[in-house]
Amino acid sequence: MKIVAIIPARYQSSRFPGKPLVDLCGKPMIWWVFNQVKKVLEIDEVYVATDDDRIFSVCRELGINSIMTDSRHGTSTERVNEVAHKVESDLYVVINGDEPLIDPEIIRAIIPTSWIDKEFYVSNLMTEISRPSEVVDFTNIKVVTDEESNALFMSRSPIPYPKSSIDYKYYKHVGVLLYSKSALEFFATTPKGYNEKIEDINELRFIEHGKKIKMVEVKTHSLSVDTPKDLEYVKTIIEGMIYRGEVTIDE
Repeated sequence: MKIVAIIPARYQSSRFPGKPLVDLCGKPMIWWVFNQVKKVLEIDEVYVATDDDRIFSVCRELGINSIMTDSRHGTSTERVNEVAHKVESDLYVVINGDEPLIDPEIIRAIIPTSWIDKEFYVSNLMTEISRPSEVVDFTNIKVVTDEESNALFMSRSPIPYPKSSIDYKYYKHVGVLLYSKSALEFFATTPKGYNEKIEDINELRFIEHGKKIKMVEVKTHSLSVDTPKDLEYVKTIIEGMIYRGEVTIDE
């Protein structure tokens, strides 16, 4: 089974323009993400998918496989679908480009170890929320699942609502997803549903049209870079790792 990893990267961002190219201890952030993904041995090829010449040029200089995509895509999933028509694979792993220290073991968790329907398959990681502030933060997408760990709904609001029980947990989706080619094509050719238009959550396109999303629980505390303040925090962590010899920028 061939598995290709794709890291969508765009230059424009409402909160942090140019984020993929910001400097992290001598290397752009996209370099850190790419090198973490490469450590997953089950992945055959890794590509950055971008619509920006600046990102494409930097990737080429650093020896990072990259593919230019159409600038008119409205979502990262549509961008990934374009790559899937250029690079043949059984499954496509999608990793957000704003987590430079993502653990390769976390990425590995989404790769199936048993039979799946490769004709149509969608999977997403989720993790239990430990801090109350994350529950009410609308940037964290909350997930509820059925008895077979398929997503029932995703929302930026706290769900489920604890009306009659205190025995509950909140889960949020983690920015690592897995698609078959037909699932990507379905997304790209299917219009937004009612709830997706309201919540602005890509995965609702599958749920609203009766398609299953297999949720895989992992234990992780993500360190995503959404703002310049986040960048400074992550940079401090990387500096410590370099000092202790845990990572090197000469890779």
